[in-house]
Amino acid sequence: MKIVSLVGARPNFMKIAPFIRAIEKHNNNNYNKINHILVHTGQHYDIRMSKTFFDELSIPEPDINLEIGSGTHAEQVGKTMIEFEKVIWQTNPDIIVVVGDVNAILAGAITAKKEKKILAHIEAGLRSFDLTMPEEINRIVADRLSDILFTPDKIANKNLLNEGVSPEKIHFVGNIMIDTLLKEKNKAQILEINDIIKRNFLKNIQEKEIKIQERGFVLMTLHRPSNVDNKNVLERIINFISIDIASYIPVVFPIHPRTFQNLIKFGLLKIVEKHPQFILLEPLGYHDMLRLNMSARAVLTDSGGLQEECTVLGIPCFTLRNNTERPVTLKENGGVSILVGNNLEKIKNELFSLTDESFKPYLPELWDGNTAERIVKVLTNFSNP
Repeated sequence: MKIVSLVGARPNFMKIAPFIRAIEKHNNNNYNKINHILVHTGQHYDIRMSKTFFDELSIPEPDINLEIGSGTHAEQVGKTMIEFEKVIWQTNPDIIVVVGDVNAILAGAITAKKEKKILAHIEAGLRSFDLTMPEEINRIVADRLSDILFTPDKIANKNLLNEGVSPEKIHFVGNIMIDTLLKEKNKAQILEINDIIKRNFLKNIQEKEIKIQERGFVLMTLHRPSNVDNKNVLERIINFISIDIASYIPVVFPIHPRTFQNLIKFGLLKIVEKHPQFILLEPLGYHDMLRLNMSARAVLTDSGGLQEECTVLGIPCFTLRNNTERPVTLKENGGVSILVGNNLEKIKNELFSLTDESFKPYLPELWDGNTAERIVKVLTNFSNP
């Protein structure tokens, strides 16, 4: 069996690593080998956004790099489709695997089906029900086209069934990203948080003498267009965090390139770089970011992946969005995430009322570190009807 898998951005890397290990384990124990070809679109072309993750998670060099780079959504999808079509012609795979919800999976899914290939989607069925999110469009299209849908939780199963997906296409396997978290957690634990800060200060912008303690800081990430592309929205967030949060507790802020450019564009960078307790960092590698997440008093984020990690780690998570495609992580469903949207005062009220009882890890069903092995088992047993 020949499988081509397509990745394009950091969230994909954390999900493809356990998949590759599960294939290797299968090949070591079975005669019916899987010939796996890894294709990287090159969407995250910055070394901190791509190569570092490959090295840390022991992901082999991609067999093929499409070198798509940055661009608008249409540019990335269009260029990826053109180049990925050539890959399909050259490799003639039995199954094409797409992962997550980045632009690469939209391009991969459409191209795979136009070439009449079996398509499998890892992390299927997630829905925010917000079509203003590019990722939501990617998810819907990939799921509609997929022959095999691997879901991370039973809410995702229900979403697919409600959309009319045949039950036999749906395979509840658990959360593959948690495979990586559980495997790498001990490596992250031995890192010293102040060493991480010192090594990753935002170059030529900020280098402060500041010591942070376990549970003595807030970790923040922002990257979604709805939060960072509008000056009024981003300014309101930055001013609130500077005055109402960072004045009381240090805020560690690894800055996504998109956010950094907009902070400069909107004249907001000076607010955070001059604040004595706003700690600006470069985009972090996997272990550094995981260590800070494990140590934080709370996490402020618009990232779906961090909502999941916080749930497993038991770190209170304030999600700067009005919706989430990962409702299994919400407090009302047993998790730790609270949707705060534009209600920034809610962050302050919740943050300063945290107690030791607030830090409760939660493992949803099948978030046990064995998701990738279940996926490989389904793929090897799959027969096209």
